[in-house]
Amino acid sequence: MTTDSIKTDIVIVGGGIAGLWLANRLQQQGYNCLILEKGSLGGGQTVKSQGIIHGGTKYTLTGTLTKSAEAISQMPSRWRQCLAGEGEIDLTSVKVLSQHHYMWSTQGLGSKLTTFFASKALRGRVNKLSKKEYPTVFQNPAFKGDLYQLDEVVLDVPTVIQALVKPVQQSTVQLTDNAQIDWQVNEQGTLNKFIINDQNHQLAISAQHFVLTAGEGTQDILNQLNFSTPQMQLRPLHMAMIKHPHPHPIYAHCIGAQALPKMTITSHPTPDGQWVWYLGGAIAENGLDKSTEEQIATAKQQIQQLLPWVDFSQAQWATFRVNRAEPKQSSLARPDAAYCQTQNNVSVCWPTKLALAPDLADQIVEQLKTLSIQPNTTPAVLPDWLNSPTVSAPFWQEYFDEQL
Repeated sequence: MTTDSIKTDIVIVGGGIAGLWLANRLQQQGYNCLILEKGSLGGGQTVKSQGIIHGGTKYTLTGTLTKSAEAISQMPSRWRQCLAGEGEIDLTSVKVLSQHHYMWSTQGLGSKLTTFFASKALRGRVNKLSKKEYPTVFQNPAFKGDLYQLDEVVLDVPTVIQALVKPVQQSTVQLTDNAQIDWQVNEQGTLNKFIINDQNHQLAISAQHFVLTAGEGTQDILNQLNFSTPQMQLRPLHMAMIKHPHPHPIYAHCIGAQALPKMTITSHPTPDGQWVWYLGGAIAENGLDKSTEEQIATAKQQIQQLLPWVDFSQAQWATFRVNRAEPKQSSLARPDAAYCQTQNNVSVCWPTKLALAPDLADQIVEQLKTLSIQPNTTPAVLPDWLNSPTVSAPFWQEYFDEQL
């Protein structure tokens, strides 16, 4: 058996949006990092995201500014700076699917909500559109209702992953299915190092600080570390997808009387010139007990009611399930903000939303300052038997036939 040992400043466990954004920030500040990933980079919750950089508008459907809305309100402008090459991370290579997300109602909104959307609190974040300003997909006489433009950009998530991986790829480590990890925690609860045992190879990795950004995999690691807190909750979704040749994309929440959008639709281009529409919102949260066939039947019925002028006769339909991994809340409520809790030299993190990855990185950078952790290692030379993970491809490719 070959035995190697390396030392680095920060070990990040989990190569989704949270770990990748953080690694970019830390590398810029001179820290040496290693990112450990069991699957593909961005291949968990990240690549299944709808790509909406939320500004919190959908959290205002109660007619009040909630804590959720306040925590996330700065995110669209921050991401836009990065997309323009003027922010903390260069995202100029990212494909923007739509400069704005939209919100439409199938009937008139209540006076309270209409007044609230027009209030000073939401100025610049929600704009009611005239018919001539409607996106093409809504420019049909059959469309009835109000349409609002939100200050929320929609991104092609696979290109976000690619942009974040490129600067840090040399610091990524693939954990194979055979790899066994032995976490070495001392009596004071400090994680001294961990050892990767992979068939005939062994690697001991020590670091000043460890950050867990493993999404759904975080609870297993906490159990292995004997950490009783925090606890993780999973909020599952059963999303529907439609692949079809309708020429016009849609990026919009459909809202009714509830605080949760009836449906949130985003459109994702395919290599054969068609679109895959993701259907989230209430349909995904209410479809957990439905089979694939039942969820597709529900999606067909609802989408035809909401967009009766769109022809779905050539469509392919599919569904997928994804768990949103988050810090445990009372009554499985949605957390209000990105989450980071530090115990000794381990930070446990969940961004809770794609859009909040920059906010989470801010919290960890501040935590490292508080702990007086400075860069003090040279870049680790990884043994030849370790590989880098692949970068996640659009996950819907496995669900649909290509019409080339």
